[in-house]
Amino acid sequence: MWNQRYSEAGFVYGTEPNDFLAATAERYLPPKGEILCLAEGEGRNAVFLARLGFRVTGVDSSAVGLEKAQGLAEQHGVDIRTVVADLGDFDLGVERWDGIVSIWCHTPSALRARLHRSAVAALRPGGVLLLESYTPKQLEYKTGGPPTAELMMTLAAVREELDGLEFVDAEEKLREVHEGKYHHGLSAVLQIVARKP
Repeated sequence: MWNQRYSEAGFVYGTEPNDFLAATAERYLPPKGEILCLAEGEGRNAVFLARLGFRVTGVDSSAVGLEKAQGLAEQHGVDIRTVVADLGDFDLGVERWDGIVSIWCHTPSALRARLHRSAVAALRPGGVLLLESYTPKQLEYKTGGPPTAELMMTLAAVREELDGLEFVDAEEKLREVHEGKYHHGLSAVLQIVARKP
């Protein structure tokens, strides 16, 4: 599915970073740190972070998306590392990252729980997780995101999955999302900033 979507002309989610990431990255991520971007797609968030001086690795299952990510990085004169991998098989490491960015990283709940536990272990002490996802309420709005609640997140579930992190900010809310042609309009989202002690 994702190779097909990213084969469409242009950047299907735009080239500007996610609003939540843009508002929180410099405030919370350790300066010049090593950042892992999950489900990075066409690279807009990774390139934004690289332009701020972070050392960024983007992982995604779509080689097509990550090829576009490298092209976007080249346009902006920055370097990003990209890894084509299924998140079910990808090793995040242990105390490897200063920050992990999860923007619209929607996976089945069992994989998500495992991925979030791995993310807690993979953050260095003082490292930060920035996450934005759709909540099941998004099914009422139909302005983007997965077609089923199983692939969406709730604050209660994610708090449990990220046990071991201190939550700096965590909220389910409605907000306008305008990112390319697939995310457009009022949306029900979950936003989390969490730090590893």
